[in-house]
Amino acid sequence: MSDLDSLTLRTIIETAHDHFFVVEADGRIRDVSPAAAAVYGMSREALCRTTVQALEAEGVLRPSVSLEVMRTGEPAQVAQVTSTGRRVIAQAHPVFDAGKLVAVVSRSMDLTDLQLLQEEYALLQRRFNEHLRRGGGEEAGSEIELADLEARSGLMREVALLLKRVAPTDATVLMLGESGVGKTAFARQLHRWSPRHKGPFVDVNCGAIPESLFESEMFGYRQGAFSGAAPGGKAGLMEQAEGGTLFLDEVGELPLPMQAKLLKVIQDGCITRLGDTRARRVDFRLVVATNQDLARSVEAGRFRLDLYYRLNVIPVTLPPLRERREDIPGLVERHLQRLNTRYGRDKIIARDAWQTLMGWEWPGNVRELENWLERAWLSASEDVIRPRQVPGQPEGPERATTTTREAASSGCRGLAEGETLQSALARTERDILAALCREANSTYAIAERLGISQPSVVRKLRRHGLRIERSR
Repeated sequence: MSDLDSLTLRTIIETAHDHFFVVEADGRIRDVSPAAAAVYGMSREALCRTTVQALEAEGVLRPSVSLEVMRTGEPAQVAQVTSTGRRVIAQAHPVFDAGKLVAVVSRSMDLTDLQLLQEEYALLQRRFNEHLRRGGGEEAGSEIELADLEARSGLMREVALLLKRVAPTDATVLMLGESGVGKTAFARQLHRWSPRHKGPFVDVNCGAIPESLFESEMFGYRQGAFSGAAPGGKAGLMEQAEGGTLFLDEVGELPLPMQAKLLKVIQDGCITRLGDTRARRVDFRLVVATNQDLARSVEAGRFRLDLYYRLNVIPVTLPPLRERREDIPGLVERHLQRLNTRYGRDKIIARDAWQTLMGWEWPGNVRELENWLERAWLSASEDVIRPRQVPGQPEGPERATTTTREAASSGCRGLAEGETLQSALARTERDILAALCREANSTYAIAERLGISQPSVVRKLRRHGLRIERSR
């Protein structure tokens, strides 16, 4: 091994967030990362004077993942309990030389704090469910300062309470919920509550970055890495989030090769710019969001299981607007105030419009509400906004567009003989998209109607073999 390789290995071991062990084939410990002492209750020097056999026998760690690899010659992963009471996940890989096992390299991740946070989340969920059964909700979380968020419902205030509790940690938060429910706004508020609030908040839409550009955009590149590269190179979005929060929206849209690259950054805490050979440490809080069922994507082979477990540390589900209608007045008032300030007028909502606004299902959630309100504001000739002034306006839950009726009719046919739920859902999705292809004149219009991103629409149309009928 060259001096450079030795120095690189030493740097990785000494600076890694996870805890590394380098074990020789006979069980003697050759090196460990300094942070391992806090988890295993022994100094680095003491660990390097013993063997994994002795550590297992003394109960310092149990079971030993290195011994399992030495026994089988295959990579292994185990859950360990240490003598300090910590719970860790340990992974180990064999090192062969000319077909002979010469060493085992293991890496362990302390899950104790993360599991405590997950248990607290489960407790909060149980408390909230009991609170609902008692008919409460008005006072829940009333002490929380929500800044720019509008959350009057008990459900959303419980979500805010959870986020404020986890904000001081660096645990990864997974925001779940339909498109347009406000995941980005809550991610920003989580950043404001965190100790990293003075650092940057870098918002990345994973569905909007072409796969061919993902690596250079996320990891950056070195000067001369490719034709057209900027002089001096460029720091990627991950480096730009240094000391702050990196928010990956629509993380479920990431292609599998990009998922592997993201997983490596999460595990190692290092990135390498495109065309470079030097690894760079990165320090940011990771928050991700998706409107997809990632567990189902894992089952379908579209999302990596190991990445799913890395991201699903603190799952936070934001309910759709139709399940928290008490938030609608505040959202309308806040956005109306922004519009009045922006355009220099003082328009108000007509009193008879509120019943319509409160009764509409808002399939596009907060985003649809804000888009409708801006259209209504711009279309109103007077200073009073009425719901029937805008084409495509909400007129109550009993009204449905032609496309919605067609989709409902198609989706209610029931399962055909031998048809599975997954194939029925795919059929319904295709019928909805096919109807919109006959009505819309662009993928952007379809995306706005469905409340999803334009890249998602393009991928779905390609998957179903559809295209917009531009000749109509």
